[in-house]
Amino acid sequence: MLALCLAAIASAPLCAQDVVTFAVPSYAPSSVKLPTSSASDPLYGSVATAPATAAAIQLSLPDAVTRGLEHNLALLTQQQNQRIESGQTKSAFNALMPNLTVQGETATQSIDIITFGIKPSVLAPLHLPPGFVLPTIVKADFTSAQINLNQQLFNLPAIELYRAAKANIQVADLNTLNVRGNVVLLVSSAYLQTLAAAAQLQDEQALLRSDSTALDQAKDSHAAGVATNLDELRARVQYQTQQQAVVNAENTFAKDKIALNRMIGLAADQPVELTDTAPYADLVELPLDQAKQTAYGRRKDYLALLAQLRAAEMDRKAAKYERVPYLSLGGYYGVIGATQGLYHGDFVAQGTLHIPVFHEARVRGDEELADAQLNQLHAQIADLQITIESQLRMSMLDVQATQQLVKVARSNVDLAREELQDSTDRFTAGVDDNLPQVQAQAVLANAQTQMVNALYQYNQAKLNLARNTGVVETQYRAYLGE
Repeated sequence: MLALCLAAIASAPLCAQDVVTFAVPSYAPSSVKLPTSSASDPLYGSVATAPATAAAIQLSLPDAVTRGLEHNLALLTQQQNQRIESGQTKSAFNALMPNLTVQGETATQSIDIITFGIKPSVLAPLHLPPGFVLPTIVKADFTSAQINLNQQLFNLPAIELYRAAKANIQVADLNTLNVRGNVVLLVSSAYLQTLAAAAQLQDEQALLRSDSTALDQAKDSHAAGVATNLDELRARVQYQTQQQAVVNAENTFAKDKIALNRMIGLAADQPVELTDTAPYADLVELPLDQAKQTAYGRRKDYLALLAQLRAAEMDRKAAKYERVPYLSLGGYYGVIGATQGLYHGDFVAQGTLHIPVFHEARVRGDEELADAQLNQLHAQIADLQITIESQLRMSMLDVQATQQLVKVARSNVDLAREELQDSTDRFTAGVDDNLPQVQAQAVLANAQTQMVNALYQYNQAKLNLARNTGVVETQYRAYLGE
């Protein structure tokens, strides 16, 4: 008898629900990228600053974004790249600045005067006193101090290399801002995904309470003789199936919180309470042409390529100017004399004109390298312009599609709730068995899951649109409708 009852239950459509996860929703637009943890990607890494505390941290979406920007590993790494570029620029600037050095020297030296060609025969015309003996080894103590100067007066390659180094600082700054935008997108997505997991858990728990009530009704009706044992078995299977769904939702919610903690620099076991709810607001989109112009002026990856192009053009000029003569000034001034004796001034002042005569192979090689880099950057900029337009078009389509999905999903939830209420009333009144009630419960669970997924996808699509427009860091809350 039990086998027949279970077979009858199994044959009922939508009686047993599949476990739903947020990693692969039923509908995912092509440009919506769900956060996926990656141990090798520094964007998903962070530097934790404190151990976990027992008290839960109240965490809003802006708080999560702020923590992510403070502790994200990729952003911290890029900030060090800015320092590297700054150091290289200072080194390039030093080639144009006067270089002053001060040095002092004192020494005792033994000199073999014979090696310098000084012999008695050489001294004979001097009519030295009789008995004078010429020493062959002479000891000399001397001390000197001087200031050295070296200055490039006119050096076109050094000037262009310095200008290129300054442009590379701008590239590093823009790359840092680009990483900041990526961090805002990922942290916001992770927060929204955690909110979706929390909403799914609440829906599953509500369904479990409803299933518990339905099971109690089936047991009472069976005991009263107005329902069959099959009704009670069907209600119990539905209740236990929903228990599994609750366990899975709890596990998903816990893992999403751990992933969020990882992105914002909190310990994995740090308890957090999300204070925001999943936002929903219609988005007034910009016309495509206006969105493209905004993206060209605000997207940091595009602006960084333009800055790289300017730096490459200066490198090209520096290579070309290697054929041009350059002028330098050098020399020193100081004093020198016997130690503990008299000192006298000592100086050298010289200007040098360096005229390249023949190093054409090296110059042409440098020019060819610079030309290749320029051509690559021109191609990358042209490609990114096309990519920006494609991304904007797809993001706009995703926003429109997911907005419709949310509206349909909400209507489905309302209809499923109404159907469940009607089925419950009919079973309570003894008009029908509880099979329609179980089926309606499964339909409601699926509708709620689709609603959670659709709302998450809609908010994610809006964030992607903000990212593709280049305003995600400053306007993510406006795009979400907070």
